[in-house]
Amino acid sequence: MEPSPSRDTVVIAHYGRLRRLCRLLLGDPQEAEDVVQEVFLKAHEAEQLGRAPMDWAAWLTRVAVNACRDRRRAGGWMRFRLRSRPIDDLPLVADAPGPGDVAVSEDTRRRIWTAFRGLPRRQQEVFALRYIEEQATADVAVALGLSPGSVKRHLYRAVRHLRRALEDAR
Repeated sequence: MEPSPSRDTVVIAHYGRLRRLCRLLLGDPQEAEDVVQEVFLKAHEAEQLGRAPMDWAAWLTRVAVNACRDRRRAGGWMRFRLRSRPIDDLPLVADAPGPGDVAVSEDTRRRIWTAFRGLPRRQQEVFALRYIEEQATADVAVALGLSPGSVKRHLYRAVRHLRRALEDAR
């Protein structure tokens, strides 16, 4: 049996990915940062109780998605959002524009973002994990507690919605 990774190793390996995922799901960088901190606090508590998961990536993803859902349901966090910069004005991954960002116009990015925000929450979660986080369909299913068939249905509907929204905007 392999020894479990150190806490610092887990944080370093997953912090950026979880922050990006939470920013996508919540639309607010400060809220995302708070959720990620909560996720790592829960990881620490699980480790202290001797309940460290075998697969940290899947466990952390599921805890992060559930924490984002809890924040959205709570609703009180919107007052904090009013004081922050709109997510449309923030880069999603890197501070410097990459080749893809240069090729895509600002108008197209705004249309994509608006279309993404128009998706139902479950479709946003599935789409973000599958296509942005590049997780396998089976891993998305485990992380969200869905069947692989359900993940595929949500992906199909999300992609269909995004295509329609982008075609309508032409």
